[in-house]
Amino acid sequence: MSCKLFFRRHLTKSLLVFGLVAAGASGAWAQTGEPIRLALIEGLSGPFGNAGEAVFRNLVWATERVNARGGVKLPAAAGGPRPLQLLRLDSKGNTEEALSMLRSAVDQQAGFVLQGNSSAIASALIDALNKHNEREPQRRALFLNYSAVDPALTNEKCSFWHFRFDAHADMRLAALTDELAQDRGVQKIYLIGQDYSFGQHVLKKGREMIVAKRPDMQIVGDELHPVGRVKDFLPYVSKIKASGAQAVLTGNWGNDLTLLVRAARDVGLTARFYTFYGNGLGAPAAIGEAGIDRVLAVAEWHPNVGTPSSDRFYESFRARFPKPEDDYVHARMQAMIEVLVAAMEKAKSADPTAVARAMEGLKYDGKTLGGMHAGQMRAADHQFIQPLYVSVMKKQGSPGVRFDNEGSGLGFRTLRFVEAARAEQAHQCQMKRY
Repeated sequence: MSCKLFFRRHLTKSLLVFGLVAAGASGAWAQTGEPIRLALIEGLSGPFGNAGEAVFRNLVWATERVNARGGVKLPAAAGGPRPLQLLRLDSKGNTEEALSMLRSAVDQQAGFVLQGNSSAIASALIDALNKHNEREPQRRALFLNYSAVDPALTNEKCSFWHFRFDAHADMRLAALTDELAQDRGVQKIYLIGQDYSFGQHVLKKGREMIVAKRPDMQIVGDELHPVGRVKDFLPYVSKIKASGAQAVLTGNWGNDLTLLVRAARDVGLTARFYTFYGNGLGAPAAIGEAGIDRVLAVAEWHPNVGTPSSDRFYESFRARFPKPEDDYVHARMQAMIEVLVAAMEKAKSADPTAVARAMEGLKYDGKTLGGMHAGQMRAADHQFIQPLYVSVMKKQGSPGVRFDNEGSGLGFRTLRFVEAARAEQAHQCQMKRY
């Protein structure tokens, strides 16, 4: 079967996508053992389908690179060297559909479930996996979380079967509000977010941090909106403008962020936007030059970190996905796959329970990412500890901005670097271990 025919058949079914480089793929399979199945359960259609597809591209690239170097190096007793195989399962952004896809993943013998674009769905998946793994220990699975950042997931709801590779909301907020606290030009701020667990937490915790760090700052608005259902943010932005706010704090993501910043541009809102995700997935192009010096973002990495290894990493991704609209790469998703592979090789097994034990406390030195983005999986709560960057939108070619985002001519420059040890926060996890 040709490579092209293979991909057409499997992509049409939206089920199996193999993480292989195109060149020499058949030979790679012939030299390896049974594939290790990773099940991506994500909204690949619906209002946040673009965010799901961005995740998919990241994971395809990550699995391709592992397979290109020979796959997961396991001993003969564990099947020998084995490739990673990515299952593509569309939850449509719906919790019940995600739970149905989890059952499908287990039926397809996927021992590793990947999800992140909703803390509410992540919470439901944790509960479901806890029950499944107790009931069917012979078919256990791990949940690798790349974006669901509600702190409860590694605190009150922490689970042996769940590992988070993104900094949680309080870590991100701490970095953002440290930067906000130094901006003496901001006396009034407006809080706006999506009306579900994550968005609610960002506004509540954001208020607490602002009050503690800048008691002189006036919070002139605190508003939640439906998730993925608002088509026109002009009424919201008009209220923000009328409030006199000089800054906006939001955890919005996907189209809810893109449409928000586009409306801000349309009404001429000059407030600074302190965001979790303002440096990609349509946001820079949506706001354009009106966002220069006004849109800030916080992330574990961004393209203009400025080291040779970071530049090579980003240039490799852009070579693999050259379309401007595909320009949304996450170092944490690449690190997640690399840490998973390192844990398998440490455990000498692809058994989920053995891998979970090996992943606890595992230090990743970044070498398989070309020497960038080191971190450690904290054993106590399964939170990956990594550095953070706060960056601000600038014109490409200005100091510190070699690369733009999405062909917009606009990129981001580092304002604040937070070392991993400082980004780390205490936890309240009391985990049952296996």
